[in-house]
Amino acid sequence: MALKTPQQYIDSLRDGRVTYWDGERIDDITTHPRFQVPIGLVADDYRYDDAEYGALRRYTTEDGSEAHRIYQIPRSEADLGDRVELMQHTSIGTLVTGVYMALMSVKDDVARVNPMYAENIERMYRHCRDNDLRAAEVITDPKGDRKRRAHEQDDPDLYVRIVERRKDGIVVRGAKLHITAASLVHELVVMPTKGMRQEESDYAVSFSIPVNAPGVKIINRSFAPAELNAFDYPASSHHSVPEGFVVFDDVFVPWDRVFLAGEVQLASKLAQSLGLWERTGGLVEAVRMSELFVGLAQLVTEMQGKDQDPIAQNSISELITYAEMLRMALDYSCRHYESTASGMVFPNTLGINVSKYYYAANYHQTVRYLHDLGGGLVLTLPLENDLRNPESGKYIRKYLHTKPGVDVETRMRVYNMIRDLTADAYGGWQFVVALQAGGGLPAQRVMMNRTFDMARAKRRALRAAGATLPDAASAVTAPQR
Repeated sequence: MALKTPQQYIDSLRDGRVTYWDGERIDDITTHPRFQVPIGLVADDYRYDDAEYGALRRYTTEDGSEAHRIYQIPRSEADLGDRVELMQHTSIGTLVTGVYMALMSVKDDVARVNPMYAENIERMYRHCRDNDLRAAEVITDPKGDRKRRAHEQDDPDLYVRIVERRKDGIVVRGAKLHITAASLVHELVVMPTKGMRQEESDYAVSFSIPVNAPGVKIINRSFAPAELNAFDYPASSHHSVPEGFVVFDDVFVPWDRVFLAGEVQLASKLAQSLGLWERTGGLVEAVRMSELFVGLAQLVTEMQGKDQDPIAQNSISELITYAEMLRMALDYSCRHYESTASGMVFPNTLGINVSKYYYAANYHQTVRYLHDLGGGLVLTLPLENDLRNPESGKYIRKYLHTKPGVDVETRMRVYNMIRDLTADAYGGWQFVVALQAGGGLPAQRVMMNRTFDMARAKRRALRAAGATLPDAASAVTAPQR
């Protein structure tokens, strides 16, 4: 099948999907005002004739057809580099389709347990690729009482579970939370939220289902106010992608769309694979955002006439350190890639988890440097309409003047960008996303402890100390991870 046009993508969303926003059931999201910006963002990713990014967006498959590069299976460091470049210029509504990278990277493991599931993964991957569809990664369950396991909850539906097994498929019930772009895609790819024990086999489930499947309902929320303009909200006016509260109300899933149905030994494998690709995407965004912070910091410093101030320069050097550490970490993770038995490569697991941890753990401090440099005007600038009003605007232009060569309107735009990115609704969303996307800090710590070569570190330490450990002691002090 041919690549879709932006209009064909928009038309494909008129499929009877059940969506809600602010208490309203929306029959056609393509005409609803709250969906105009996010749909437009995803539609732009279908501009394959775009002079700047059109070539980046497509690649030639092994069958000789063209597909969106989001589906390209990386086979080399160069392929990973192309993917990173794509991620820098692609909307989140398309990037979530990377869930298929997670599935394809564990396909070999899945095949050893149940070949049918692996065949289903390959088939659905090709179906979505060849029809130029978009898919959302659907992983986080409500979880209920966190002290209890999935099967111990007062309500058994607080984790998505299989409620019926039939000859032709399974019936699932439950909900998944904060699913980015759920209403903007064609397929919902459900993954286990974590590892499951044998007694939780009904909760070890993975599948792909069309958004308009009977029983699927999406309740939407966005950080963005209903009315935005690009002057006062230069970031959020262009990035208001809704988060979905996705309900599976006894949804039937045919067997050819099932990737896991009770095989608990695979649950954590699928969850970890998705986590790796999510964190990779988060790291790419971190590199972009951190460089933007440096530019904004330098601009406000120069506009204030403080570009030679040692305190300001120290803050900017901290921002540069943060940005470059993230850039080098991303580069390292791609150059030191890992691979599956079938030859698919993926970023270095330890490198990605360490990098994502560093990004999230230091994000708040980084924003603080930016706020220190910007000062109170980050929050209190007048709005664009006040600037445009002849009566009030003259006072704004007079009293926000700093020095020759600094245009007041440009200064306001820079400060508005800082506020929107870090101190308004979008900024609050970004704070939480930096910490939680791809799992919170504990998730990265777990993966770092699992993947770090502790045995080698201990051997080096012992050699440096001129000591040795008996084999028995080694076995005790170096548990299997």
